[in-house]
Amino acid sequence: MKLKSLLFALSAAALITGSAFAQTPIVIKFSHVVASDTPKGHGAERFKELAEKATKGRVKIDLYPNSQLYKDKEEIEALQLGAVQMLAPSMAKFGPLGVKEFEVFDLPYIFPNRQSLYKVTEGQVGKDLLKKLEPKGIIGLAFWDNGFKVMSANKPLHVPADFKGLKMRIQSSKVLDAQMRALGANPQVMAFSEVYQALQTGVVDGTENPPSNVYTQKMNEVQSHITMSNHGYLGYAVIVNKKFWEGLPADIRTALEGAMKEATKYANDIAQKENDNAMEAIKKTGKTKVYELTAAEQAEWHKALLPVQKEMEGRIGKDLIDSINKAVK
Repeated sequence: MKLKSLLFALSAAALITGSAFAQTPIVIKFSHVVASDTPKGHGAERFKELAEKATKGRVKIDLYPNSQLYKDKEEIEALQLGAVQMLAPSMAKFGPLGVKEFEVFDLPYIFPNRQSLYKVTEGQVGKDLLKKLEPKGIIGLAFWDNGFKVMSANKPLHVPADFKGLKMRIQSSKVLDAQMRALGANPQVMAFSEVYQALQTGVVDGTENPPSNVYTQKMNEVQSHITMSNHGYLGYAVIVNKKFWEGLPADIRTALEGAMKEATKYANDIAQKENDNAMEAIKKTGKTKVYELTAAEQAEWHKALLPVQKEMEGRIGKDLIDSINKAVK
């Protein structure tokens, strides 16, 4: 009788343990380097909400904004090693990884507006670019928008000559390096999390970013001038570790793909509004003078920067640059 009781107890314990194990959620660590109250931060939060709901709690998304886990240079390696499962790095990060084609997004004046951008990211060119990540152990899920960049410094930047000798922070990108040199500036590669202090201490004189990044990182507090140049674009590719993604149950993967599609639309829809709101907030502080380029000044910027497209043909690919220029016309 005692043996039967023992066997019953063991069976019950095994069932409870098995049930608990079955209910343990799959954890996806989603790391990024910007603040939560940016287009990317809000997009990540919406994805978490949608993904956990769509999978009925079988997946748990842990968000790590503001470089809590990894800085710019570290995050992709961490993803490849499986230390995190999901990232949304800027496209410039893929150049050092060996997928130089993504640097096409860094080219100055390659996208005249958001509509032309979406023709590329939502079309065949965008799909082909994401596929190029797979040999690196990465699956590309979506493109997230963060808008067009402004220039900032502690002096007015009205024409290219104003950049002469300035130390301007950039991401690690050969295209952005060439862009700053075309303006007469000295490019300085630096992690995003280090930019505020570098601006505050004068290690660098200025930088480029969409308004939402400028405001949420308080860069406007240490920059007296902003120029609404809209000279370049900053966007992100949402990526996952390939081995992890392909190891997920098919139904989970389908649910996550649906959640990502919806979160992508949300993130892209709010990007312009978030940047507009950030710029209004910057103006209200009264600490930073915001300057709109005249038509003549815009022409000078175009004249100085458009040759960078030609200069980068050997690195990015002439055919890719031509195909984008054709698609956006």
